[in-house]
Amino acid sequence: MNVIGNAIAFQVVWMSSVGGAARGWWWAGPLALLAFMLWQLPRSDCRRADMRLMAVAAVVGFLVDSLWVQAQWLQFTAPTPSVHMAPIWIVTMWMGFALTLNHSLRLFKQRLLWSAAFGLVGGPLAYWIAANAWSAVSLPAEHALALVSIGIAWALLTPALLSLSNRWAPDATRAHG
Repeated sequence: MNVIGNAIAFQVVWMSSVGGAARGWWWAGPLALLAFMLWQLPRSDCRRADMRLMAVAAVVGFLVDSLWVQAQWLQFTAPTPSVHMAPIWIVTMWMGFALTLNHSLRLFKQRLLWSAAFGLVGGPLAYWIAANAWSAVSLPAEHALALVSIGIAWALLTPALLSLSNRWAPDATRAHG
């Protein structure tokens, strides 16, 4: 049940982050992440690894999304703290994603090629939905290049984060409640 709860909790973080940003509520995602952490971490057999992965994902996510902003491939709604860098709410989503790696996404830990395919499709799809269904992100007129670049980045970063997860919490590949 914890695996299902983990997946649902991440979706709540995602929707709170994107939906909040669309309304100018940059704080909605971080608040949802805090609730997710308070629920997940006490239940985790790999708490330390989860926290380390969230820290790495926060830094990587901030750098990658800031790069896309600088390249003018993305423009974020609710751009707190600055329009020139990744906003807090998108970094929150990266951290929430990291909190799934040892739990609802743990099956990908032994299937890194599948995780790359998941990132290749899921990464740009998430940004496209955030742009087109929620208006939390704006894509440039020639958004195909941006989405392909996002897909390539997520195809590399998803297995990289899962590899860290494997190193820091190898036992999390086994089923756990």
